[in-house]
Amino acid sequence: MRGELDENAGMFSYITPAQRVPKDHPLRAIRVLVDAALKEMSPVFQRLYSRIGRPSIPPEKLIRASVLQMLYTIRSERQLMEQLDFNILYRWFVGLGMDDRVWDPTVYTKNRARLLRGQVDVRFFDAILEQAREKGLLSEEHFTVDGTLIEAWASQKSFQPKDQPKPPSDDPGNPSIDFRGQKRTNETHESKTDPQARLFRKARGHEAKLCYMGHVLMENRNGLAVSGMTTIASGHAERDAALKLIEPRTGNSRLTLGADKAYDTADFVEALRDVQVTPHVAQNTTNRSSAIDARTTRHAGYEVSQQKRKRVEEIFGWMKTVGILRKVKLRGQVLVDSLFRFGLAVYNLVRIRNLTAEMAE
Repeated sequence: MRGELDENAGMFSYITPAQRVPKDHPLRAIRVLVDAALKEMSPVFQRLYSRIGRPSIPPEKLIRASVLQMLYTIRSERQLMEQLDFNILYRWFVGLGMDDRVWDPTVYTKNRARLLRGQVDVRFFDAILEQAREKGLLSEEHFTVDGTLIEAWASQKSFQPKDQPKPPSDDPGNPSIDFRGQKRTNETHESKTDPQARLFRKARGHEAKLCYMGHVLMENRNGLAVSGMTTIASGHAERDAALKLIEPRTGNSRLTLGADKAYDTADFVEALRDVQVTPHVAQNTTNRSSAIDARTTRHAGYEVSQQKRKRVEEIFGWMKTVGILRKVKLRGQVLVDSLFRFGLAVYNLVRIRNLTAEMAE
């Protein structure tokens, strides 16, 4: 018997958002991890907000919503609010009831400075990492470092000569600019929309882009990010950042640090050995001699590091394809650095959830 078409919507529902989410949904495990981290950060939130005045939107809800934005590749905060308005799964994860109103997208703009002042991105990343450590998922001796380009929120047309007035244009919104015959360098030009972005290319034959550089220190056991930072793009930024990332972990025991051929320089290798870090750097023998000799390559651990170090590309791949970091929509190194570190924390959430699910099988 054919059913009758009835499009009358019910006015009331007796099923909560939590009941509509399947028991085995991946977000349930991630929500547990996020809630544990936010509970540890509660004293920090208490210090950031005034004790008087109108209550604000709970920072825990803002952070949960930002986690969703990364997990589901939602390109903007305005679109995030649209999704949050009708998506029951998102409402449950953030902690909104079925009848609760979503907030205005500018709430993120107004709260970003406060959260940055409290180093919420750093504390959230550390809280997630500590949970991985408690589960025995981290290696404390073997690491890998690498860097990647993060395209800035600035166009090539904004890269103009320094200390010169903007040339007149028939279309201020999208001016016609001819770069032919001009020599443009970071010494003579800068972006008018994001002055801290630098024109840089990753390798010969690649196009130059206005960008920053993101750096990750990964532990080799399960491929979790244990530290990260962004820098102004330059030819030596990767090696300088690598030393800064590994330095806090030196002193207690002998460490190994894997890296690709770009790190095979005599000064970098010597700097690692000075702080008792064995440089498991890939040898670069193209028209030159490598700074890594048989003292390092003869050990079996070197080959293991060369295999493990490739997993750092999985972090960059996830952050650029899923985590909305291929081209950031924030300007200035401080904001880009905060977003990059938050993206690493969300990647670790996914990784911890997958690893614990495998261990439970």
